[in-house]
Amino acid sequence: MVIDTSTDVVRVNARKTDIFDLFNFKHYIGSNPELNTAACTFDFALTGYQEPLSIENYVEKISDRYPHLREEKYESHAHLFARTLSEVSKLDMGLHFHCWNVKPLERGARISVQSLHTRTTRSVIYFVWDWFEAMTLDEEIAFDEQMRNLQNIFRRSVYGGPTVYSLLRKANEKGIPAFYLWDEGLMQYGYGRKQVRGIATTFDGDSHIDSDFTTRKDDCKAFLATLGFPVPGGEIVTSREGALDAAEDIGYPVAIKPVVGHKGIGVTADVRDSEELRAAFNRAVKAVPEEQPIRIIVEKSISGADFRLLCVNGRFVAATERRPASVVGDGYSTISELIDRENRSDARRDTPTSAMSKIQLDEAMDMYLEEQGLSLDSVIKEGRRVYLRKVANLSSGGVSIDATPTVHPDNMILAQDVAQHFRLTCLGIDVISEDLAKSWKDSSFSILEINAAPGIFMHLNPAVGESVDVPEKILETFFDGGTEARIPIVTFNRIKVAELQATIDQILSHHPDWVIGAACRDGVYINRAEKILHRDYNTNVQNLLRNPKLDLLIVEYEEDVLATQGMFYYGSNMVVLDNPTEIEMMLARDVFENSTIIIKQGDRVSIRRQGLLEQYTLGVDEPFSRVYLKEIPTIL
Repeated sequence: MVIDTSTDVVRVNARKTDIFDLFNFKHYIGSNPELNTAACTFDFALTGYQEPLSIENYVEKISDRYPHLREEKYESHAHLFARTLSEVSKLDMGLHFHCWNVKPLERGARISVQSLHTRTTRSVIYFVWDWFEAMTLDEEIAFDEQMRNLQNIFRRSVYGGPTVYSLLRKANEKGIPAFYLWDEGLMQYGYGRKQVRGIATTFDGDSHIDSDFTTRKDDCKAFLATLGFPVPGGEIVTSREGALDAAEDIGYPVAIKPVVGHKGIGVTADVRDSEELRAAFNRAVKAVPEEQPIRIIVEKSISGADFRLLCVNGRFVAATERRPASVVGDGYSTISELIDRENRSDARRDTPTSAMSKIQLDEAMDMYLEEQGLSLDSVIKEGRRVYLRKVANLSSGGVSIDATPTVHPDNMILAQDVAQHFRLTCLGIDVISEDLAKSWKDSSFSILEINAAPGIFMHLNPAVGESVDVPEKILETFFDGGTEARIPIVTFNRIKVAELQATIDQILSHHPDWVIGAACRDGVYINRAEKILHRDYNTNVQNLLRNPKLDLLIVEYEEDVLATQGMFYYGSNMVVLDNPTEIEMMLARDVFENSTIIIKQGDRVSIRRQGLLEQYTLGVDEPFSRVYLKEIPTIL
């Protein structure tokens, strides 16, 4: 590829000493002329300030970070920049971004890279730009610090939570459409009447009554007790004095936790005396939501390990042991230094795809160390393991260990029996047990609480042990595969309202009970009824696919929308093109293997159906609509 290196090249975004210039940024919501995914595109050119390094020199420097890039070949600086950008976009988290493209231009090239979150992608592009400029000038760049900043941008996005992201990635692998509904704060999986909406592991088919019930830990525990399930005895109190009296009646050690809460916030286990109880009570009170009254549970503390049993659609699928954060002494470092060193390890990157969070320092840690006669300044002898808190809270740095293969059948049945009483897709059951390999009937075992919105990443990526593909099991509850998540879609590059209505009538003649959504430049329709036309075209398309009653979608996508916004969806069951432009031909690119493609060029028509190609010439005054209306029944 030839790139203009003349000194009179006009700079757009380049700084005075930059070798490369990046400009004409554009973000596509979905499939577009450059890529069949959501993408960011921009133009790449040399400024002519000075000669760039050779491609080989850049590759040598880049491969220090990404050794596998050394094995690949690059046609130009633009190709190397695009490939590096694609790799950095994974943010050292293994994000599922693999698509990129380079298109030669008169000046430079147009680079396209797969994108999920616009701000993150834009930040990654500018970082890679700075990296290339630093390499050119033989300067250092704070790579690790910048990577952490990029990871934090992604983490704060709507896709950055580990549960949401793992479900999104699995949907992508299975070909299940998934997108975020900004106005509702929900993820949607599937289209039209095939759709499921939800927040993390809660979905629109779940009972909100059952979900709310699990947050009332006292009532839920009493309910489980009436069913004969093992739960610890305890009382609900509203004051510190009441907590002290309850602990005396129950007998130490006790556990303290708020009645309303989640993620282990405000929970203190193994409270052994009144001094510890006062501090534990204060932590529990701080965790109570502002709108809730002060109601604190004091219950018998059961000895054993902390486990999460997970059921999906009423079936046991996984078990994870959770151990508190700990450090191992080396004979000369303080506990504070050991924690800092541990937090810098690759295993604790604290990203949506890392197995462990960073160890959090707080009052509970200080108190537990004090109980052991230690402090953050204590030096631990070599080889000694010191646990830093009583509660095995993963968000505070705890360690997850897959226990699924060890679970006794009786304990699986217990989990499933509990789950049968809740109309919830996912149910987490927190238990204390000496050993899950032993039946709950013959060992120390107690159900601590039920969680209606359980995190799943501890099972998918435990710190120790094998992965359990929980996202797969959740999505299998709703869809057998990508096809089961879709409704038929017919895409035109141009169609008049009268022709659109005729197409709707044709479909309704075969399926009179169907609900058909349609959008063209001149209107939005549900069957024959005209609806409100939003000024943003893809919003109209999303609103139709969001309709839970929709059986089929018809959409017009002409060149200006494709070139400026891209398509909201990927894949059509039928594509009808009337004298298409080069850009509009992308509609025929983004189809399924068994899709029907009808293309009219002048009076010549070609039809590709089930892998077979048919061509003929339209008769005098024969309307094009006669061709595609005849083909409609083949996709229904």
